[in-house]
Amino acid sequence: MRRDIFQAIADPTRRAIIALIAIQAMTPNAIAENFNSTRQAVSKHLRILTECDLVKQEQQGREIYYSLEIEKMKEIDQWLEQYRQIWETRFIQLDDLLSTIKNNNNE
Repeated sequence: MRRDIFQAIADPTRRAIIALIAIQAMTPNAIAENFNSTRQAVSKHLRILTECDLVKQEQQGREIYYSLEIEKMKEIDQWLEQYRQIWETRFIQLDDLLSTIKNNNNE
């Protein structure tokens, strides 16, 4: 069963992990060094992110490196874009209303 991607990114630790590995691929130990939690807790977060296809694993010798799955992040961005357009339209409408109120008060 696949996990919900939005539940996965709702967790602040998982968002921080995403930010870390967006810059460069990292091992679980290297990721864990950035948090005040156990290596096992970080591994659980990585497993959830992997199940959601937000991160991918690559074996390099004896180490596993985690990196960001850019295409999946693009899917999230596309979903958010529809709401971004609504927010921008509402901000423009609010700005127009405030300008109208300000102009009416100056008359």
